[in-house]
Amino acid sequence: MALSAVILDGYVDEPTCLGVPPYISPYIRAIAGVLSERGYVPDYHTIDQVRKRPLLIGTFHDASLFVMIAGVTVPGKYLGGTPASLTEVQQVGGAVHGPVKLVGGPIGMGYSPGGGTAAVSRAISGYDALLPGPPAEALNAFLDGLLAPGDPPVLASYRDTDRWVVIGSGVVTRHPNFPFVVCEVETGRGCPRSISGGCSFCTEPRHGSPRYRTIAAITSEVAALSAHGARHFRLGMQPDLLVYGTAGGEYPVPRPDTIWDLFAGVREAAPSLATLHIDNVNPGTIARHPEESREALCAIISHHTAGDVAALGMETADPEVVAANNLKASPDQVRSAIMVINEVGAVRHGGLPEILPGLNFVCGLSGETALTYDRNEAFLKDILDSGLLVRRINIRQLMPFPDTPAFDDNTLGLHDARFRRFKEFVRAQIDHPMIQKVAPQGTVLSDVVISLAGQLSLGRQMGSYPLLVGIPLSLFPGSVTDVVVVAWGSRSVTGLPVPIEINTLPISALRWVPGIGKRGSGIVAVKRPFSSLHEIRALVGATPLEQFYHF
Repeated sequence: MALSAVILDGYVDEPTCLGVPPYISPYIRAIAGVLSERGYVPDYHTIDQVRKRPLLIGTFHDASLFVMIAGVTVPGKYLGGTPASLTEVQQVGGAVHGPVKLVGGPIGMGYSPGGGTAAVSRAISGYDALLPGPPAEALNAFLDGLLAPGDPPVLASYRDTDRWVVIGSGVVTRHPNFPFVVCEVETGRGCPRSISGGCSFCTEPRHGSPRYRTIAAITSEVAALSAHGARHFRLGMQPDLLVYGTAGGEYPVPRPDTIWDLFAGVREAAPSLATLHIDNVNPGTIARHPEESREALCAIISHHTAGDVAALGMETADPEVVAANNLKASPDQVRSAIMVINEVGAVRHGGLPEILPGLNFVCGLSGETALTYDRNEAFLKDILDSGLLVRRINIRQLMPFPDTPAFDDNTLGLHDARFRRFKEFVRAQIDHPMIQKVAPQGTVLSDVVISLAGQLSLGRQMGSYPLLVGIPLSLFPGSVTDVVVVAWGSRSVTGLPVPIEINTLPISALRWVPGIGKRGSGIVAVKRPFSSLHEIRALVGATPLEQFYHF
């Protein structure tokens, strides 16, 4: 008789305040593969499911093995898919009775409740063992009887994980949001800058020099996921996708042909995919190798889906902080990288631009002063005024992990008031005008998935960092619609389903139609139904989005 196992997912890679959609990490799929290979039947749940249905824990008691993955690597606020807190991790561990209980994931590096607080190593009660390092490899060692308390992290080996993620690919169908879930596909581990220690706050140098998965391994995983109905993919889990497959020095030269082969292979492996996006890109790579980077970005654009974001770890616009923390690029180099990405990726074909940069700021680093924030603001104002596009700006307080230089050398708590003013400046003076440029009125966002319903329904496209869309209609969660942008918030847009049903829209939604507005909505509602554009023009005149009207 097959043994049963439960995987509880309490890990979230990115804050969803910007509309990051439901996501399943390679950790989960690899663990499912280990369990399946050993004769277990793995079940899968998320911590949000347990929060909504606490009695679900009672169904875990009869399992032979219980594995929880938890931890936070990216601080931020969360709209949905909130990661498990340390308290929740321990409460779940204490509430589950019967199976052998294991916990692993980023929580093994240390735990912090959020940005601005150091992550510290803590004993986690309620579990029989901690899985140190890569969870699947550690689980495999535990099941072999080779993992003892206090052992160092188990070494990762793609020889094994390449097999496990294929075997465990079917677990994606157990995600509560399936098929609307982004499958993160790992391309490599380690950082070229581990030679010099890397950025002061980063844990990636712990993995040493880069080791890349083969294109054959990546495409086999994508094909297996696609066979189970997965249609949304992000190539991530690496410091710099542009240098995939390269070697040599801290800033290796991108290989555009290799990038082409990788993305063409993914497309062939999942011909029905609906989303193919990327994650991290090193601005230092682009600034030092602009032509090769431009060609690599063109290779990505030839195969990806539009609305993509190249996340640039800028961290700061203060050269002194860059030097003090061994950061990857100077402010001028980041600006050069933004320009290159715009030159290649700002083109649009009816919707959002193909690919735009995203900027990550980390505040609280060593050497930071009040002047740092002045420089950050001046940098962003220059980007806006120059006409360059940036898809999103993440502003985070440092969350230092043990064994990184930033753990002992930082400025946390010294400039809290200035940090808050900086965030307010960006949201009010940069984000709002920038989103109007990225998604001007009339932009059509296709396949928006509704996640929260109400008088104002919230939805988002699938992708790395899709726009959060507010729709002034009560729609069904899980429904999918195309919308046209009619207005903007600081980091979200207001949209109406297309076509715009002038004759049936409630007044509360009709008032959002440009050219009709609050004053005209009542007049239009009284005179409905209309049978032609000529009739409504006679009432309110020509309107900006009338090409989307349906009568």
